[in-house]
Amino acid sequence: MEVSGRIVVVTGGAGGIGHALAHAAAEAGASHVVVADIDGEGARRTASEVGGTGWRVDVAREDEISALIARTEDEIGPIGLFCGNAGIILRGGFEIANADWERIWKINVMAHVWTARHLVPRMAARGEGHVLITASAAGLLSQVGSAPYAVTKHGAVAVAEWMALTHGDDGIRVSLLCPQAVRTDMTAGREDSVASVDGMMTAEEVAAAGIRAVEEGRFLVLPHPQVRDYMRRRADDTDRWIGGMRKLNRTYNTPADA
Repeated sequence: MEVSGRIVVVTGGAGGIGHALAHAAAEAGASHVVVADIDGEGARRTASEVGGTGWRVDVAREDEISALIARTEDEIGPIGLFCGNAGIILRGGFEIANADWERIWKINVMAHVWTARHLVPRMAARGEGHVLITASAAGLLSQVGSAPYAVTKHGAVAVAEWMALTHGDDGIRVSLLCPQAVRTDMTAGREDSVASVDGMMTAEEVAAAGIRAVEEGRFLVLPHPQVRDYMRRRADDTDRWIGGMRKLNRTYNTPADA
């Protein structure tokens, strides 16, 4: 899908990959960029940089996602590309409190479900539309030191796959953005952790890869090409792959990293 001339929505756009996606969409010729973030001031700041519109939106609430979609289409026009980018990480394992598991589940998984619930019928009625979901290589592999992140990013991958296979015949395309470590606030101060194994990309590099995939109509977006090899190893010999991940866990998941 050509981004040029389309209305683009970006969640989690106050900073990081979302901020870069807003800029990349504008540079690709989007007719209007709507930036949404729980940090309303940050959303408006990003929007001002790209000549768009910024709104405070909490993606952990279905009613706010529904309102974002309806308000954009009522006040600005039909959404051509929706970038579901908002996400969080929690360090730790099964000891993490239920409330925190529920919060990360809503933001990292249910936000995509709610987006599809309220946006897919609109796009299907028009016979076109594109959804870009920012997941993570953790959703294809796993995440040392964070059970909630690994689990929820796997969930985001599953949502994207199901949307693509179920609604592709409705004219809806899906792209799944799965980087490894990206230099953002989420990784600040952890440059020497497991994030350093294959190097850290900039948010701008990752966003450019995402927008390029949208325009080329590609589903899986791997800014770090090594991830494809890891996926093959995982499929070819899962026991050996788990052994390698256990080694990474012993090396990097120290009490300071947990």
